[in-house]
Amino acid sequence: MEPRNFDGDADRPRSTGGTQTGRVLVIGPYLRVRAGSADAQSEAHVLRDAEARLDEAAGLARAIDLVVADAIIAPINQIRPATYIGKGKVEEIAALAKSLEVELVVMDCALAPIQQRNLEKELQAKVLDRTGLILEIFGRRAKTKEGSLQVELAHLNYQRSRLVRSWTHLERQRGGFGFMGGPGETQIEADRRLIQERISKLEGELKKVQATRRLHRAGRQRVPYRVVALVGYTNAGKSTLFNRLTRADVQAADMLFATLDPTLRALTLPHGGKAMLSDTVGFISNLPTQLVAAFRATLEEVLEADVILHVRDISHDDAEAQQSDVDAVLRQLGINPDDSGRIIEVWNKIDRYGPEQREELLNIAARRPEDHPAMLVSAVSGEGVDALLAAIEERLAAKRITLDLSIDASDGAGISWLHRNSEVLAKELHDGRFDMTVRVDETKRDIVVNRFDAVPRLSA
Repeated sequence: MEPRNFDGDADRPRSTGGTQTGRVLVIGPYLRVRAGSADAQSEAHVLRDAEARLDEAAGLARAIDLVVADAIIAPINQIRPATYIGKGKVEEIAALAKSLEVELVVMDCALAPIQQRNLEKELQAKVLDRTGLILEIFGRRAKTKEGSLQVELAHLNYQRSRLVRSWTHLERQRGGFGFMGGPGETQIEADRRLIQERISKLEGELKKVQATRRLHRAGRQRVPYRVVALVGYTNAGKSTLFNRLTRADVQAADMLFATLDPTLRALTLPHGGKAMLSDTVGFISNLPTQLVAAFRATLEEVLEADVILHVRDISHDDAEAQQSDVDAVLRQLGINPDDSGRIIEVWNKIDRYGPEQREELLNIAARRPEDHPAMLVSAVSGEGVDALLAAIEERLAAKRITLDLSIDASDGAGISWLHRNSEVLAKELHDGRFDMTVRVDETKRDIVVNRFDAVPRLSA
């Protein structure tokens, strides 16, 4: 459905007939860019930006099987404290919601509790803001215990300030784990103390999850497996690329937040080395801060990763804006998105381009600084994947030291230790001794040098 600009004089849509379960009206209440301001852009560009934002909001609604009856841009000059949008637009949206017989109105913005309550009264329909909608998606996507804990924690922190009775005109009340389900009592009738107790319990359980993850990471650090993490905007193709690189079968769909729970798989590098590849939850613009905080246990895989692959859907109209959104979340996590020694930018979905457009992309990538390259790939066709694997191996090798050593063939314990704690690049038997070339982390350099009288190579 094409989004329309709803600015007072726009044609009113016709009613589509009888009520259908899960019908939703999506509203984009976006601030106008004033002419002459520092951020002023052409009206056409602003409209395209608003349409892209609204299309994404409608996609979020469809991601949980809602039927989008209509999607409307409602430009505003300023945010109103009571209802976010002006009184006139509230009346127009109320009439539209009634004619379409929708059960839910999604506002693509962050609403204060009082704004949400007032809008529900005026529109005579349930109202959900962007944060609530994303939480609803996460609640349905989480499959593991860890994911469920994180979603519930974020949900309770969000809901704690919204313990207000609304929807009495429809004899319903906000309740249950989700926001849109049938009659419930949990969130309405529980007081803040009970919610706080539950939050404290969840935080305690998540600390145990973090401790378990630290043990797992410590175990991986005792072997020569490094961690490579995938990050990127939701629906950028991370899971498809994950499957291509690891030959796994992680769910991959053309859907926002198709993957939520983190996944780790072994990654085989071109010269036989191994690494662990981690697929993480996708990012999105205006990602709720409570979600970033709640999912910190999951995102610690990104924090600890040796190499981060920033996967971009280079075919998307808003690819540059999506990159900025991902960079902003990385900064929230304490990661410098400009760290070229750690981050590799991956331009995915080049299969959507024709030969001329692809050549233009290659030229753009070639003009980038040497320390900020872009790897062009198609996770669907596999094009560019071999070059990406080589780049990953090169980055991982740059963080390690290559050593030459000679060890008595009878020293089984020493040989076994080297195989467990280093990457053995070469091993030849001469006169009862093994001449070996190994690659180790800087943290193990002194151990290998002292234990085996190893000599660093001048060039790895």
